[in-house]
Amino acid sequence: MGTLAIAVPYVLFVWWFSTGAVLLLVALSARHGVFLKLAAVALAAASLAGIVASRSDTGAAGAYCAFTCAILLWGAVEISLLAGWITGPRPEPCPKGVSGVERVGYALQAIAYHELLLIATAALTFAVTTGAANQLGWWTFAALLVLRQSAKINLFLGVRTLNDELMPSQVDFLRSYFARKPMNWLFPVSVTAATSAAALFVVMAMTAGSDFEELAFALLAVLVALGALEHWFMVLPVSVTDLWRWSVRAKPQEKPSAPPQQPAARPQLSVIPGGVADANKALPKAAACSARQRLEDQFRQAYREQQAQAPAMIGLAGLTGAARPDVSTNTNRPA
Repeated sequence: MGTLAIAVPYVLFVWWFSTGAVLLLVALSARHGVFLKLAAVALAAASLAGIVASRSDTGAAGAYCAFTCAILLWGAVEISLLAGWITGPRPEPCPKGVSGVERVGYALQAIAYHELLLIATAALTFAVTTGAANQLGWWTFAALLVLRQSAKINLFLGVRTLNDELMPSQVDFLRSYFARKPMNWLFPVSVTAATSAAALFVVMAMTAGSDFEELAFALLAVLVALGALEHWFMVLPVSVTDLWRWSVRAKPQEKPSAPPQQPAARPQLSVIPGGVADANKALPKAAACSARQRLEDQFRQAYREQQAQAPAMIGLAGLTGAARPDVSTNTNRPA
């Protein structure tokens, strides 16, 4: 039990940190593609060399070395997929409206080269460890291969929670092959098999005949148990992407653009329906109306002035008529 207690935190840390490191390196691939390709090849070669070097070591150091190198070898191969370097003959989104069989064919074409690389790497790992005293590197890589293939198929068939927010943009087309469903027929089989395998490794660790076997089976038990837990995360309403937010480079925020300057106010022209012809007709009419209005105003003003002067004229005329002598009377009167 002491060996298992040490193996649990170690496997948890390697699983968490290696996943984040892969995502971080993939995020840098757009700017440092050539360097990262060389680094991935060097990492794969060094990991494979570590597995070879530890295949005869049956101590605790040999177990941890083989297990860790297998994880690193897996990570190097995964970088080639997530960075978009090795995908398939048709790295494109799934066409819409295709049948189920066609969808399977398009999915295989999207990642065929990567799957062949995984199989070749697993075969190479098996070849360098077959017959050796320490085969933990091969068993670790094989466990990762089976668990990851099961996870891929479940994502393809449909699960409730995809947890694809951290998927790099280089392979964003793979999202079109995922399906969102409450559950699929393969999920109970996958979870049952993974849980049973983890329990079997625990029993084998507790009944192991040597310290090396106890440690090796304990490491495998925790790794497979984490694989089963990852499957459960697919159907539970829980997102685990926050565990690796630190490994995703934040996108630069665009500076807010200055508000557009309002153009200077310009005199507004009224548009007369009908165009220039109607405008030419309207201008004389407007001028005639203005002249007519002025004449009417002048006429009203003159009429008001005339009405105001009328009483005075009448009074003046009366006074003038009373003082005037009657010439005809005076001339006809006898002297």
